[in-house]
Amino acid sequence: MAKRRPNILFLQADQMAAGFLPAYGHKVVKAPNISGLADRGVLFENFYCNSPLCAPSRFSMMAGALPSRIGAYDNAADFAADIPTLAHYLRRAGYRTALSGKMHFCGPDQLHGFEERLTTDIYPADFGWTPDWTRFEHRPSWYHTMDSVTQAGPCTRTNQIDFDDDVVFNARQKLFDMARGKDRRPFCMVASMTHPHDPYVIPQRYWDRYTGVEIDMPRVRVGADELDPHSRRLRHISGLELQPVNDAQVRAARRAYYGAVSYVDDQIGVLLSTLADARFADNTIVLVLADHGDMLGERGLWYKMNFFEPACRIPLIVHAPGRFAARRVVNSASLVDILPTLCELAGDKPMNYATPLDGNSLTPQLAGAAGKDEVIGEYLAEGAIAPLVMIKRGRYKFVHSPVDPDQLYDLLEDPDELRNLAPVPQHAARVREFLAEVAQRWDIASLHAEVLASQQRRHLVYDALRYGRYTPWDFQPLRDASRLYVRNDQDLGDLEAMARFPPFQA
Repeated sequence: MAKRRPNILFLQADQMAAGFLPAYGHKVVKAPNISGLADRGVLFENFYCNSPLCAPSRFSMMAGALPSRIGAYDNAADFAADIPTLAHYLRRAGYRTALSGKMHFCGPDQLHGFEERLTTDIYPADFGWTPDWTRFEHRPSWYHTMDSVTQAGPCTRTNQIDFDDDVVFNARQKLFDMARGKDRRPFCMVASMTHPHDPYVIPQRYWDRYTGVEIDMPRVRVGADELDPHSRRLRHISGLELQPVNDAQVRAARRAYYGAVSYVDDQIGVLLSTLADARFADNTIVLVLADHGDMLGERGLWYKMNFFEPACRIPLIVHAPGRFAARRVVNSASLVDILPTLCELAGDKPMNYATPLDGNSLTPQLAGAAGKDEVIGEYLAEGAIAPLVMIKRGRYKFVHSPVDPDQLYDLLEDPDELRNLAPVPQHAARVREFLAEVAQRWDIASLHAEVLASQQRRHLVYDALRYGRYTPWDFQPLRDASRLYVRNDQDLGDLEAMARFPPFQA
């Protein structure tokens, strides 16, 4: 008998690096729910974002395309409404699509194929966070600062706790509503939290989970004068020279980050329990992933915005024991592969894609076969002054920018990326091959010009829309109170019967 089409529960965290999860070998962090999914599911050991920044990473995941293809340059890039997303494809294939939480959509379209959006976003939908590569020395007020590190520690509430509690509450409620409802379509629900993204503060109970635990310090220490030029620029825009940090502050920031991972893990546990209570668990594929990682003090850097492993290597766990045996996949893959993977899992025939994709389906790897071992990356946002591109293939990672020296790392021999092999004569042929591929894949000069032009257009539009009456694009969740709880347009007995789950059986 053919299996029913699966439901999909897509659990996304923000700024959660693979290397800081116990499922990926970390010895300090406590995340038993994620580890349990990994033990019973398929874990991708070398999974990456395609752009180490929130919005470009998410847009590339949603569209299955690199940022340069869809104009997803930075955290204020307009995600065009005519770009087909995984939500469009699944919805057209007969899925009920819902988003609870963050996706950092910028621009007037705040749905991008989702039939329902259960919460607003935590970040603004306008162009106010547009970088300006022509004024690199200027640090706008919305840039990261080192306050997140120097003020790290326990708290009672934060903006992010308020948001994620709302995300999980609404996702949980929606799962029960779908279980009780008459709509029998399979669903794809995205529950996207903003933890463990900085600031590094977390409620006391999560801070206390690490009482008596030795918090590991950054393993890779590199002096500021030894860093590559892009890393030095990142120190500037993060204000590291303005707010140097000491070891106690670093340890507190890492402890709070670990507590935030534990918070995410608890919320995942809540949603997994809800999935079981709603009787969806046996036919639901659960994905756990992130949008990008966090340097967390490695190399003296914080946050993301570069292609070193802590910033761009993220988790992907696919839990579907009835479909795929537990295993670990070594070959590299990335977020642009999510769209074709979900589309293949959702249907019995290949999807008719309306636009070119940069990703490939991971279903062969899920089933135990070999797959493509490649990641392509782009960074076009704050902290840069020209495009950065990355190619990871097999054991090697190559990073190129026209304004900086090339970087080549052998991740098998040098997982901490301490030895740049690009200037080493023995690797000259390999560097030439990578440079030829860069020239074939990208017109860097044209891309640079388009990024600058996009920045200037958005600066003008943002400024203009602030004159006179301001009409925000931020998503406003609608809640129709006339359809909630007990109302007089329904028979009370029928209403209570429909709201009861599971239904009463005499």
